Amino acid sequence: MTTSSSSLVLDFSFFHTTNSNSFESDSATMRIKISHFIYLSFSFIFLFFCDPIASDPQAKLLNKGCSSYNVTSLSAFISNLNSTLAELRSQLNSTTRFATAQRPGTVDPVYALFQCRDYLSTADCVSCFDTAQSEIQKCSAANGARVIYDGCFLRYEGNGFFDQTTLPGNRALCGNETAASVNETAASGNKTTVLGSDGFRDAVNGLLTDITTAAPRMEGYFAAARRGGAGGAIVYGVAQCAPRVSEEGCEQCLKVAYGNIERCMPDVDGRAVDAGCFLRYSDTAFFSDDQVTDLAPFLRTGGGSRKKKKAIIGGVVGGGAFVLLLLFFILLRRSKKAKNPQKGDILGVTELQGPVNYHYNDLKSATKNFSEENKLGEGGFGDVYKGVLKNGKIVAVKKLMIRQSKRAREDFESEVKLISNVHHRNLVRLLGCCSKGSELLLVYEFMANSSLDKYLFGNRRGSLNWKQRFDIIIGVARGLAYLHEEFHVCIIHRDIKPGNILLDDNFQARIADFGLARLLPEDQSHLSTKFAGTLGYTAPEYAIHGQLSEKVDTYSYGVVVLEIISGRKSNDTKLEPVAQYLLEWAWKLYETDSLMKLVDESLDPNEYEKEEVKRVIEIALMCTQSTVASRPTISEVVVMLRSKGDHGLNPTHPTFIDAASRVQVKVDGADASTSTISSTSNATMSISQYSGR
Repeated sequence: MTTSSSSLVLDFSFFHTTNSNSFESDSATMRIKISHFIYLSFSFIFLFFCDPIASDPQAKLLNKGCSSYNVTSLSAFISNLNSTLAELRSQLNSTTRFATAQRPGTVDPVYALFQCRDYLSTADCVSCFDTAQSEIQKCSAANGARVIYDGCFLRYEGNGFFDQTTLPGNRALCGNETAASVNETAASGNKTTVLGSDGFRDAVNGLLTDITTAAPRMEGYFAAARRGGAGGAIVYGVAQCAPRVSEEGCEQCLKVAYGNIERCMPDVDGRAVDAGCFLRYSDTAFFSDDQVTDLAPFLRTGGGSRKKKKAIIGGVVGGGAFVLLLLFFILLRRSKKAKNPQKGDILGVTELQGPVNYHYNDLKSATKNFSEENKLGEGGFGDVYKGVLKNGKIVAVKKLMIRQSKRAREDFESEVKLISNVHHRNLVRLLGCCSKGSELLLVYEFMANSSLDKYLFGNRRGSLNWKQRFDIIIGVARGLAYLHEEFHVCIIHRDIKPGNILLDDNFQARIADFGLARLLPEDQSHLSTKFAGTLGYTAPEYAIHGQLSEKVDTYSYGVVVLEIISGRKSNDTKLEPVAQYLLEWAWKLYETDSLMKLVDESLDPNEYEKEEVKRVIEIALMCTQSTVASRPTISEVVVMLRSKGDHGLNPTHPTFIDAASRVQVKVDGADASTSTISSTSNATMSISQYSGR
């Protein structure tokens, strides 16, 4: 007590200058008064500034993830990250619960996003941010990370992601599950539940339906409500999306979240987390009554729809704005052509966002005049060269000659348009482009470990261990999932094979060569009658009938997975007849329960678990099933690969194309029917069909 008293006198010694006589006459009494003053002052401050109802930052950690890729320059990255985090925190106030910040155009750019639940007080929101910031910085030098709490969400990446909605890895957490416990629960197969009444279940379903319908139509994408049910059951629920997503994106994200959270019932508490939305219900109030939102105006047909409001506004100003923008771009295009016709517009692609227009002479010098010693490989319409730019950066330069075909020009334009806006850790990044006369050049980031086929069939065969192979398998799936479902349009690669899968310094997979990619128009399955792909990897419905969908890539992916596991090509006539065609052989091994015979003999049996390998092979067979609708989506494949245990995989008979381009199909034990694909050129295949053998 003596120490405390002395400290108190020292801390408030300034009082001696104003009323020293009073202190000298009764120092003990004055100390007591000061103590009361301090207590009352802090009590007043707390009551005035803090919300006693919402004095809970709800910092229960639901999900955490750190990128497996590290930054290039740690010091630059830390500086950028600290700056963006500080900027995020500075934006939080009594009216703002959402913030973004970015440091682009640097060695290690940082894009960061933070969002609180709207029902949190300002103090609780800031407190949740501080907790999230402390946790996310544990990811050290990772170039991407996220943490999700009950009360808030914090994420940073090396590329822009603010409009992302649903990503692979979205999940539900039920009852007392957390980021750590959910994995233990899944591994053990045990689940502790608290049974709710039928009335509670009905109340949950009704409430979730209403808030997931209303939230996308509301300003701020936030809905909080409570609902009573039979037997006195009461449920509280919240639906929230990030403000930067579209109304359609919010709807889709909450639809996925609802599907996930349904598995939680009959638990009395459930949450669903995703990249762009959050959904929660509970039998216990986790927000105050004054935070309840009126859902009625947004549940009526067309009522409260932001989409209709935007349409009205767009109709009023759209015509005039379009004319002005059209004139502006015409003038801008002419101005660029006059100043620098070589660096200006490329094949009419004026809407490029991001890629650098390189000087031809710079690329010529970087590749030593496109010398043979710098050649990395050959593609369908040109060669790829290693280049070292003036700043020392190593790149890969793809050289195309448009005189070869009209299609080459179209592919070049397609690549520039698509890849310049596609940024994902499992996709090769397009850095820039150049054109001079008939020569078209694409500049990509350089992949030090070349392509996957060299490690499966080439001079580096057998050097990949099981962990590396599994990482490649899941990396390719993630890249395809981004192209199919997470980019603003659906992109189908159409030529997934080991030669188009590159490996970075850490042997992580990067999908390359989007020259054959085409956008999938809505409500159109027959995109083209031309065959664009590689036999042995191409789905039969596309090779024969020209039917194109995301499941074409799913099929190719399944074949590639079998190649990665077996270390052999899909078609190898050097082998004995029973094993010449990899997919056919894999199916026979599946039917005889001898899948482990498929595994590459160069793999150390101590490096992998047999059940895990068998599960991955079964997933590959699911991807190659004859019925297109039976094949999983790539995002579903990602979930299956990341999950442990038996998921009841029961693949059906696949369709496979042998080296003679014969499509072999087996249906319900009947005799196989065969179609022959005869090649007329490298670019186009003609189709003829017949039955019998």
